[in-house]
Amino acid sequence: MFGLRAVIRNAAAARVVAATASHRTAPALVARRYYSEHEETYEEFTNRYVKFFENVDEQFELQRGLNNCFAYDLVPDVSICEAALRAARRIDDYATAVRVFEALKIKVDKPTQYQDYLQALKPVMDELGVQTKEELGF
Repeated sequence: MFGLRAVIRNAAAARVVAATASHRTAPALVARRYYSEHEETYEEFTNRYVKFFENVDEQFELQRGLNNCFAYDLVPDVSICEAALRAARRIDDYATAVRVFEALKIKVDKPTQYQDYLQALKPVMDELGVQTKEELGF
């Protein structure tokens, strides 16, 4: 009985060695390009996100778009923020509309920039009935 186990174990080990030996060939080199030939300008970026937010029809898309937009190393244009606010109110997502202002506050370099954004977006805020977190008392 002991001899049969040893034979089976040795046969299994031989199969593993043979299988790994056949996979030891050099891996194929694959050239991948992770860059684009065309670099997007700020105006193209702005137009792309304004168009995106104009076509949003559900909360997941809106939040995904905001995450992607704010992930870039720039502060989004006022027109992007306006389109995002209108999209949030269109799909009846007040909380996300308020979070647009929270993201702006974090993203800007200086508090005066945030105040400039609030001033530029004030007519839209009044029209849509959106307040900042601070105005809501939080």
